[in-house]
Amino acid sequence: MGKIKVAIAGVGNCCSALVQGIYSYSNGEKVGLIHEKVAGYSVSDVEVVAAFDVDARKVGRELSRALFAEPNKTPRITDVARTGITVKMGHFIDDMEHNGEE
Repeated sequence: MGKIKVAIAGVGNCCSALVQGIYSYSNGEKVGLIHEKVAGYSVSDVEVVAAFDVDARKVGRELSRALFAEPNKTPRITDVARTGITVKMGHFIDDMEHNGEE
């Protein structure tokens, strides 16, 4: 079985909790983890491969740093090592100035 590759749209609080959880559980933490394997996969099989956001405080930053950039408020439960992933600019889909025109 291979890795479960994940691309994240929006490096907000949920993303911060998810990536911290993946990192923590993959490094042996067991507290809070209900099942160590699901359908043969473990948390260490989840690999974040890309991340996108529209906030200038996160775009261009390394993911492990962008997770804790304002306005995120998710508590730091673990230090996340550098991932090698730079947060890329996402697309505005609800921009009021855009008015839905291409």
